[in-house]
Amino acid sequence: MSTIQTTINTVANNVTALHDVLNRQIAGWSVMYTKLHHFHWYVQGPHFFTLHAKFEELYNLATANMDEAAERLLAIGGRPVATMAEQLRLSPIGEAQGPLSADRMVDSVVADLRTMVEVIQEGIHAAGEAEDNATEDMLIGFTAALDKEVWMLNAFLGK
Repeated sequence: MSTIQTTINTVANNVTALHDVLNRQIAGWSVMYTKLHHFHWYVQGPHFFTLHAKFEELYNLATANMDEAAERLLAIGGRPVATMAEQLRLSPIGEAQGPLSADRMVDSVVADLRTMVEVIQEGIHAAGEAEDNATEDMLIGFTAALDKEVWMLNAFLGK
């Protein structure tokens, strides 16, 4: 195999890896959006008003991140996952399960946000390998915002 062909194959593999990790993020944000709606609707107790509003803020963030990742994927020649079946299959996080206390809901959101940061870190690496600075920059911005949310939610929990 020639050096040129090897380079072409490497670039193609890097782009495919980037498309895959962006689709995992899109899937994760989609599931997170639904999970946050579940928590928004079912939260109870003395922190209802605080958490009801916070979960809405977070599902709006999930929507914005999902849309931005999908549009970036389209811009670089990919195809975003767009069915619930695909999204559930690819999502790094699971759906809401059973009734939870308000604190358990927040714990679940923190865990999910940390998981999304891990997937975003994979994306930053993949974007670097594909020499896609714009995607890398977008993902670094996602990370900064999520780190702040994790910090605030942990402060709410007294951690």
